[in-house]
Amino acid sequence: MTRRLIVTPHNPRHKGVRSVSIGQGLSTKVNANIGTSADFPDVEEELKKLEAAIEAGADTIMDLSTGGEISAIRKTILSACPLPLGTVPIYQAMVEKRMTAEGMFEVVAEQAQDGVDFMTIHCGVTFESIGRLKKQPRIMDVVSRGGAALVKWIIDNKAENPFYLQYDRLLEIALKYDITLSLGDGMRPGSIIDAGDQAQIQELIILGDLTKRAWEAGVQVIIEGPGHVPYDQIEAQIKMQKEVCKGAPFYVLGPLPTDVAPGYDHITAAIGGTLAASAGADFLCYVTPTEHLGLPTPEDVREGVIASRIAAHCADIVKGIKGARQWDNEMSKARKALDWERQINLAIDPKKAREIHERRKSSCDDVCSMCGEFCAYKVSSEALTKS
Repeated sequence: MTRRLIVTPHNPRHKGVRSVSIGQGLSTKVNANIGTSADFPDVEEELKKLEAAIEAGADTIMDLSTGGEISAIRKTILSACPLPLGTVPIYQAMVEKRMTAEGMFEVVAEQAQDGVDFMTIHCGVTFESIGRLKKQPRIMDVVSRGGAALVKWIIDNKAENPFYLQYDRLLEIALKYDITLSLGDGMRPGSIIDAGDQAQIQELIILGDLTKRAWEAGVQVIIEGPGHVPYDQIEAQIKMQKEVCKGAPFYVLGPLPTDVAPGYDHITAAIGGTLAASAGADFLCYVTPTEHLGLPTPEDVREGVIASRIAAHCADIVKGIKGARQWDNEMSKARKALDWERQINLAIDPKKAREIHERRKSSCDDVCSMCGEFCAYKVSSEALTKS
């Protein structure tokens, strides 16, 4: 049961990796995506992003590289990464034109042998879920890169998704290397208008069945979720997933409750992620300010991780996770005492807190430049002490 409701992604071939557990009763974890693109294939920049993500407090990393020598890039990142590392194998199959059933499985096996700890595999993109998409057309069609590639493959080849058709073969590889399967949501909505439609729900039903088969085979599994979802639907979607997939850990991208904030989607995702995690999601995939606009920089990665960590912490307070509320209590005490050094050290991002505090200092040492001598803490404390 523990390996069903809680997963610990760790391929024994990934040496020196930190143990990170995800699931029921545990603190909400945050993943940071990095990876090259065809336009920016520089592995050195990806290592800077890795460093930024680790410094900002990410729990796991995913390498989503689609540019340059993908295997070499992955091995470089793996050797430098002390956190569980995930991938989406079909990206490499797409880039290297290995989009045959055998080619896709070869890529999965190669990445497992390299030491990848968890993998997103879009097993739920099938004839059935595509049929649902056709019955209830969307504004945004398919927004998952892996999902779109498999939709094209299924239609072009008039054949079922190899990862679904040969799922037992996938489970054998996962079991051999203790890979945690992250069952991808290839039919996730990319617009709040498309949320909760037939294609999304059909894929979830398929993933529920595949979850049971993974458990029976002794394979750890995570379920991936949306995506773009209106705020009032987020809680219901989380509870539906938990019911359909029998409590398996749920990994959400955001979710984003509005589509109109490019440049600020790290904030949008934090808003949706707080509600999702409070409702039972276990794992938040960060979103950066560059989402929907371009490839993130190391600074974008840092901002995305911090935003998702704020969401995760807010949810952990609601969940009653040990130590979550105490952190806030300690911050409140430090503020009451006008202990600026402790406030900064307790901040979720001490570096930024210190930079802002130092930028405009008050002429009075014990207060900030916002209120100065009119500081509410100081005035009320002095008045109450006299009385």
